[in-house]
Amino acid sequence: ITQARCPKLGLGEQINSENQNPILISVFSFLRWKNYWIRGVLSIAMITSFFFMISMGPVALIFVVMTIQIKCFQEIITIGYRVYRSYELPWFRTLSWYFLICVNYFFYGETLADYFGALVQKEEPLQFLARYHRFISFALYLAGFCMFVLSLVKKHYRLQFYMFGWTHVTLLIVVTQSHLVIQNLFEGMIWFIVPISIVISNDIFAYLCGFFFGRTPLIKLSPKKTWEGFIGGFFFTVIFGFILAYLLSQFQYFVCPVEFNSETNGFSVECEPSDIFVMQQYTLPSSLKNKSVNLYPYQIHSIFISSFASLIGPFGGFFASGFKRAFKIKDFASTIPGHGGIMDRFDCQYLMATFIHVYIGSFIRGPNPTKVLQQLMTLQPEQQLAIFHTLHSNLRERGLIAPTE
Repeated sequence: ITQARCPKLGLGEQINSENQNPILISVFSFLRWKNYWIRGVLSIAMITSFFFMISMGPVALIFVVMTIQIKCFQEIITIGYRVYRSYELPWFRTLSWYFLICVNYFFYGETLADYFGALVQKEEPLQFLARYHRFISFALYLAGFCMFVLSLVKKHYRLQFYMFGWTHVTLLIVVTQSHLVIQNLFEGMIWFIVPISIVISNDIFAYLCGFFFGRTPLIKLSPKKTWEGFIGGFFFTVIFGFILAYLLSQFQYFVCPVEFNSETNGFSVECEPSDIFVMQQYTLPSSLKNKSVNLYPYQIHSIFISSFASLIGPFGGFFASGFKRAFKIKDFASTIPGHGGIMDRFDCQYLMATFIHVYIGSFIRGPNPTKVLQQLMTLQPEQQLAIFHTLHSNLRERGLIAPTE
């Protein structure tokens, strides 16, 4: 096998004509099926772990997302460190991790202020941090920026700016998207589980359809991808997403927004489900035998989510493939045998997270009374009274409350 990969040994032509050597055919066939077996077993293990983490609740999922984010950041930064041979750059790795801490402080501080308002109001130090959060975040970033400028060395100027840009693009791709994943989680665990499951299922179905029926290459960046796998993956993913949406829409645990309960000092997922998670009757065209059908509106949304995951989501993988080809590497890392690095498994998930966040903001989310109330509670008493009298007058003019003497 080693000789087969070394054309200098003069066996290239013999290996290329595999029909001349049945032993090599058997060896390569064995290695191929062994790789499929390893990938299959570890895929089942990862899916099982995913469902186990879901059962542990939203807090565990937040920590899982943070762990994955840190690992993906480390894999990409390590590639830059090796490709650009930046071993002699002063403070490069230190500054990269410092900027990661700064950006996470900013994003998670914003999350704390938005979703943990009741907790912030109880603790004096948290009130100070929440009030001046953005200024503190900016000051921390400025400190890192100044350290980078002070670390510039004459013979490494261009390389240092390469790596400065490399770090910031990595932060944009990894940290920003992982923050959106957590934002989606707080809208309801169904907005976290369904998109991730759909991407995973599309990867599996496309792989199986390509393995058994694949003949026509899809894109040069990924030679193993085929049109048969692409189309088959789309068809089965839409069906899978539709069924999964039906199953999860029945449970408050999955559909209710994740909110912090100040009385229990924990998360609660109890609510009156919104309209998209209430069974509704839809009238069908008169030409069909059944005149109506009962569906959860979220099932209709799942069709659009599945379509994006199947048709646009793979371009995140193509982007990652192009990135790896540009730097002549096979995988981002070797963390998972048969799969590569963590980033190799989550290249499509990050693109999906952005789509779900935009989709919720555009078509689902309305004004959130809880957030409005939390913001009101941070105002001064005089400001709260002014808002109260304005709201009271408006409701009285509209006839929603009785006029007072």
